[in-house]
Amino acid sequence: MASIVDRIKQFTRSPQGRRTVAEARRAASDPRRRAQAQQLLRRFRKGGH
Repeated sequence: MASIVDRIKQFTRSPQGRRTVAEARRAASDPRRRAQAQQLLRRFRKGGH
């Protein structure tokens, strides 16, 4: 059975994985999207304590 890391590596090498990675990079480069992601992370971190 492949480990989760091996499965992730395999996915990122596939055409669909490459598209997903490219989309994530584009979203991360957008300042508004980055702010949304940071706000979401802050909400999760605050709720966990």
